Formats: sequence, structure tokens, C-alpha cells
Amino acid sequence: MPSLEPILDHVLPLLMVVIRLTGLFIFTPLLSSANVPFQFRALLAFMFAVAIYPFVPPIDASATVSVAELVPLLFAELLIGVAIGLIAAIPLLAIQMGGYVMGYQIGLALAESYNPELETNGSVVGDILFYLSIFIFMAIGGMDILFATLAHSFTTAPIGMFHAGDLPLDLMLAVLASGFELAMRVAAPVMVVVSMLMIAMGFVMKTMPQINIMSIGFAAKIIAGLLMLALSIGAVGSVAGDEIMDTLELLSRWVHSLALRGVGEGAHG
Repeated sequence: MPSLEPILDHVLPLLMVVIRLTGLFIFTPLLSSANVPFQFRALLAFMFAVAIYPFVPPIDASATVSVAELVPLLFAELLIGVAIGLIAAIPLLAIQMGGYVMGYQIGLALAESYNPELETNGSVVGDILFYLSIFIFMAIGGMDILFATLAHSFTTAPIGMFHAGDLPLDLMLAVLASGFELAMRVAAPVMVVVSMLMIAMGFVMKTMPQINIMSIGFAAKIIAGLLMLALSIGAVGSVAGDEIMDTLELLSRWVHSLALRGVGEGAHG
């Protein structure tokens, strides 16, 4: 009867590959969507793990790992995928925040709708820009870049050699700051038009008080804001595409730098 020991030697390494890939499915756009069944996401993670595993640098199969040592190792592997997915999602969330600011300024703050991608309520304009950013993310090959980056991480940060101290907190803070700037840049055209409209309405109200400017001001803000959004949607898409691509490049550089820094040397030895 053939022995199962050669197969069992690959169970733990394959499990750690699956866990690292699973982290990518927590925050990554589309992969984390509630519209994608959990069973499909689990199967997709396992399929990618099986495809990547033959190219993963081998580890010592004879080494024994206790349960107390296994839990931190699995958690560290999960953190790599979570960090990559979360940082990649920040520009898309920033664009949605810019749309929320637009909606608030033009008076659509109460017109909320359920966003199944984030499993929460969101503004109409914010959701429109969020789905636009997802289309841009897919068009520039963002999903391919993310999977390629994660696959490369097995070379720069081998299995069991990553720990929480290696998380790119400085990169995450930089992307967050850039995301806030992106949100303001996206919302700026509409904010400027609405501000100018409010100044004009105030001037008319003071000079001709007999005109009930507030009765038409609400509709005027919505029309002016949506018109400005339509005129600037091309620029918004260009800015969003550049920001998403820059973030993906930063992620790729961070994963590459793990090898240069000698991640995890002696951490689990």
C-alpha cells in the first residue's frame, strides 16, 4: 500500500499559501464583494494556491511545528494578503468619498442607496464614482497586477518568514494621505461650481429680496452639480486611473523590497 507521507508533507505549506491568498479576498475590490458567493471565493483562492504552489520556494518539510507556533505563522501569512488588498482598495474608496462630498454639496445627502460591494449605504454620486473606479481598476489590469504581486511575494517573503513588524505602515499612511487628496481633487470641480452658485444666490437674495431664491436654489444646485460632474468625468477617470496605477506600482515595489531587507531573517528560526 503506497504511503501518504509524501503528500502529507505538502499539506502545511499548501495551507499557508491558501491563507496568504485568502487575505487578498478580504479587501480587494470585486473579490471582497458580497455579490460573489463565499464558496466561489474559497474555490478561487484554492485554485490560485494550487497554481502558485509548484513555484513557491520549498521549505523544510521535516520541521515540526506546534499549534502554538502555527497560529502566529498563519496570521502572518494572512496579513500579507490583507495588506496588499487593503492598500489597493484605498484609491477606490477615496474616489467614493469624493463622490459623497459632491452629493452632500449639491443636496443629495439624503438620497442614499445600498452598495452591495461594501455592504453599506452610500450616496448616489459616491456609488457611481465607486463603480467607475472599479471599471478603471479592471481596465488597467489591476486584478492581474495584484495576483502577480502576491505571487512574487512568495519569492521575496518566503513562507513562514513574514511577521507583523514587516507590515508597510508607512506605505499605508502615504496612500491614505494621497487618497484624501484624490477625494478633494475629484470633488473640487463640483464644489467650486456649487460655491459660486451659492454666492450668486446670496447676491440675488440681498439685492432682490422679493424673489424667493430658495425655492429654485435646491434644484439649481443639483442641476449645476450634475452638469459639472458630467463635464469633468473624463478628467476624474484619468486622475483615478493614474492614482490606482501609482498605488499598484508602490505595492509591487514594497513586495520587491522585502527581499532586499531580508524579511524575517531569524524571526522563526
